[in-house]
Amino acid sequence: MSSLVAVVGATGTGKSEAALRLAERIIGAGGAAEIVNADAMQLYRGMDIGTAKLPPEERRGIPHHLLDVLDVTDEAAVAEYQPRAREAIREVHAREATAILVGGSGLYVSSVIFDLRFPPRDDALRRSLEDELERDGAGVLFARLRAIDPGTAARIDPRNGRRLVRALEVLEQGASTHGAALPAEPRLWHADTRILGIELAREELVTRLDERVERMWARGMLDEVESLRARGLERGVTARRAIGYAQALAQLDGRLDRDEAVAETSALTRRYARRQVSWFRRYPGIEWMRADEVAQLEV
Repeated sequence: MSSLVAVVGATGTGKSEAALRLAERIIGAGGAAEIVNADAMQLYRGMDIGTAKLPPEERRGIPHHLLDVLDVTDEAAVAEYQPRAREAIREVHAREATAILVGGSGLYVSSVIFDLRFPPRDDALRRSLEDELERDGAGVLFARLRAIDPGTAARIDPRNGRRLVRALEVLEQGASTHGAALPAEPRLWHADTRILGIELAREELVTRLDERVERMWARGMLDEVESLRARGLERGVTARRAIGYAQALAQLDGRLDRDEAVAETSALTRRYARRQVSWFRRYPGIEWMRADEVAQLEV
């Protein structure tokens, strides 16, 4: 059976580099390896600088899958991502190669490597909830969710309107709980799965994240967002709310100046990294290491 290796961790820890090193080590040992993306924002075409997406010339000839598969006007949905990612992995295995799943979007990673099942979608109900979110704000939806399902409400950021809408969409279809959480004892989807957690000391990670945000603006974040705006970014339910992109839009509109946009992006990125670490810490059997230690792994 071909193997599946998940390379996970907080943003800024070096997961992409770790995945490349792992692939090169497998190839050097006489095998084959391909990489499958599990970063929700790297699914979008044109969202490159703000997601630290590796350009093709830096992928070292390693095949990459599920990058640049959505327009910014499309909604990213884990229930739609899951079958696409699993099919990509099956195709990698059919070529007798190791599939390396890499990303920091916890629910997206979990949907692939664990036996997670998602409730159906209801487009009309979702549009109604999105209208309510636009009209009344996230606080009203969060209060309703907390009354219906306190457990799910405790796991969702009260300001994350997209997740609040999805949780209520599921519950209002009759489900007893939203279900978008890691089970206490998750079962693997693919039996031969190894999970590598890439980590850095907290102080080092914070410094790296702050420097990364500064580089985003220095490398043309505003130009990228201006280009994406022309392609409908502001109509996108998911893409326009991505960390960094929302702040760049606010700067372009004059609602934030550059320093404010960078500071807000940095603060949100640090908060997101803490949530990612908490999520992946719950994975059974995860092996924690630095990105540069991957090259010494036994494969």
